[in-house]
Amino acid sequence: MKTINVTWIPLVCSLILLNTSCRRNANEYDASGTFEATEVIVSSEANGKITQFNVEEGSTVKAGQVLGCIDTTQLYLKKLQLLQSIKAANSRKTDVDKQIAALQQQITTAKQEKTRIENLLKADAANRKQLDDINAQIATLSKQLDAQKSLMERGNNSISEESSALDIQIAQIEDQIKKCYIISPIDGTILVKYAEFGELAIAGKALFKVANLSNILLRVYITSDQLTQLKIGDDVPVYADYNKEVVKKYKGNILWI
Repeated sequence: MKTINVTWIPLVCSLILLNTSCRRNANEYDASGTFEATEVIVSSEANGKITQFNVEEGSTVKAGQVLGCIDTTQLYLKKLQLLQSIKAANSRKTDVDKQIAALQQQITTAKQEKTRIENLLKADAANRKQLDDINAQIATLSKQLDAQKSLMERGNNSISEESSALDIQIAQIEDQIKKCYIISPIDGTILVKYAEFGELAIAGKALFKVANLSNILLRVYITSDQLTQLKIGDDVPVYADYNKEVVKKYKGNILWI
């Protein structure tokens, strides 16, 4: 068994059995076989109505080329809903600095009063109880500040986690929208079209078949006594019978035996 690489064979040749060979003369063939190309059946990755489908049998396409689309309306609306939910969640966040500004001002005022009392105490114009009272007031205000700040930060963190979960859902929606685009995975020629514009596609349904015909293989079956006459890398002539009257010659190369 051997395979011969053929640099180019027209579309019709890849679809039918051909007489091919290492040919000794005009009437004799050493072996026969069939041309084979890399074929890919592209299936739908989403469910929905096909709203665009630019696929025609025999047309050439490029890898990554968008050939059609499946309806994304509901997915798009779901994405908008999630975006609004994120906006609503973020609006519930508390401005911590503004909320604790009043307590911070009270603490600042109390500390100024403490400094004044300490100065009076040095001048024997105040008593020790006044200093103890102001220290107690500052400690109470500081605890209130820490508690209020901690409470608001926990609330904000909870909202942030809620927003992050919604972001993940949006990423999932965007991935589903991406899968609604019908894309050719390879450079090649459309061989078969399985669907039409306006049809309902379901995940896994075949949409079209594409094959790379720019570099195809010829699988040839030979007898055991021919193996000694062939080696990898040999150039061989290949003849393709298009019909009884037309025979075309191509240059082939043995890739493996």
